[in-house]
Amino acid sequence: MSDLAAIDAKLSDLDLAALLCSRVCHDVISPVGAIANGLELIDDPEMDEETKETALNMVRSSAKTAAAKLKFCRIAFGAAGSAGALIDMGEAGEIAKAFVGDEKVKLEWNAPRENRPKQQVKLVLNMMLMAMAGIPRGGLVTVTVEGDTFTVRAAGDRAKVPEPVAGVLAGTTELTALDARLVQPYYAKQLARSAGLTLAMDMDEADVVVKAA
Repeated sequence: MSDLAAIDAKLSDLDLAALLCSRVCHDVISPVGAIANGLELIDDPEMDEETKETALNMVRSSAKTAAAKLKFCRIAFGAAGSAGALIDMGEAGEIAKAFVGDEKVKLEWNAPRENRPKQQVKLVLNMMLMAMAGIPRGGLVTVTVEGDTFTVRAAGDRAKVPEPVAGVLAGTTELTALDARLVQPYYAKQLARSAGLTLAMDMDEADVVVKAA
């Protein structure tokens, strides 16, 4: 397939829906699996009380993580209200912070607390995911919203733009190569296009910058 053909090609609605569902499952399977494992330990009559208490704490923590991820995915990938609905950008920031947590990645959310078209909010959250992919060892992600310009900067050890993501944004990746991981930047690109914006992911000195304007 030529580069031009790749740029113009689009996934079918069915394929896009299936891949996004796979992405959501990928995000929540780990905490849900941990909950199941913890409950098995609690129900095991041979486990001592200390082990059961540890397992219960694991269930509590994993349930909190699973809830945070589902709330995030509902806005980032789901309908999150009727067509044309508005979403509070401040609320989206709180959901994003809960999704990121405070261990590997730190999140700074610099956006006015105002209602925005849901497509814009979905785009910002997906840009955040792309920026996080650029710092696999963790670091600081800063989200800035100024008018119709959205910028997400990721600073961290060995930050870089992943080549597969760059290919998706450039439109040179074959549709058959898209999987549960690469469908996310593809989806972000479609969100930007629907909002009349251009999405780019580049290096700014040592930082990864994802920008839609």
